[in-house]
Amino acid sequence: MSKLTKRAFLGTAAMAGATLALPAIPARADGVDLVLSSWLPPRHPIVVGAIKPWAKDIEKATEGRVRIRVLVKPLGSPPSHFDMARDGVADITYGLHSFTQDDRFKNSRVGQFSFLGNDAISMSEAFWTVYTEKLGADKEHAGTHLLGLFNHGPGMVHNNKRPINKIEDLQGLKMRVPGGYVADLMSHFGVETIFTPSGEVYEKLSRGVVDGVTFPYDAIASFNLADYLKYTTTIPGGIYNTTWFLVMNSGKWDAISPADQKAISDLSGLAFATRVGKAWNGADDRGKAAAEKGGMVAETAPAGVLDAIKSQASVLEGQWSDGLDGDYDGRAALAEFRKMTGVSV
Repeated sequence: MSKLTKRAFLGTAAMAGATLALPAIPARADGVDLVLSSWLPPRHPIVVGAIKPWAKDIEKATEGRVRIRVLVKPLGSPPSHFDMARDGVADITYGLHSFTQDDRFKNSRVGQFSFLGNDAISMSEAFWTVYTEKLGADKEHAGTHLLGLFNHGPGMVHNNKRPINKIEDLQGLKMRVPGGYVADLMSHFGVETIFTPSGEVYEKLSRGVVDGVTFPYDAIASFNLADYLKYTTTIPGGIYNTTWFLVMNSGKWDAISPADQKAISDLSGLAFATRVGKAWNGADDRGKAAAEKGGMVAETAPAGVLDAIKSQASVLEGQWSDGLDGDYDGRAALAEFRKMTGVSV
């Protein structure tokens, strides 16, 4: 993380401050209206295929007593979204654990490593189960009510300079990363890692600020990147992944009746992990088609590259596990994760 640029974080306070002008939504005597701040593009597959249908199903399940309005524009920068829910700037938010600069979500890294799985459904289900049952997810999201956890599809390296035929081919590339594990992994191999939210990647690629990106296939279509990328490198189980949260302000959750809380919970948690995983799998299929149409060349990492990634991944996994607090067993949690997704390392 030390090599990440921090420029994207500096606008957080100003953007969140702008929400002071947002008109309050009056409470209803017979229910609760909630605002969900969404920072992905409104037509992003996860917004269209998971978040909005989930919100509609909650309204139906609670017979209209709980209504969720998904905003077209966010109330703050992407890295600020957890704090926005905790502090009541927004009622519900989602985001990446790796966007935070501190280690408050240290245990969430269980879902960020290499070789975790080949589809977003099994990985999201495994992440929800392992993080909540073995690594204290509720504690790490203190100050909010945890509604969901999920992963995207297997992460890849896309660039416009050269195919990665040997590990040294990564050296000197300027790569957009989402922070977290993949930033540490890429930095080790001499990549200049640059943090920027996903919505800014097209502009960074088109101007040559970055040479490539770490993304799953979905981003090629979701962010129209095929014109500025030429090569894709994959490994079985993914080179990396990102971990995501969906949280609600604790006070808002407490204002909901127990019966409606149960209805929301039944549609959240593991059920939401499955829902968002399905949406991401479909998005990956569309992204792969867009990459092929754009003439991008995809190759599985050669044995030498794969061996180098395995070696460094093992080091980073061990450092993470040894640094966990209390009785958390990171190695056992990772083994359980991979057992659930059917990946052997």
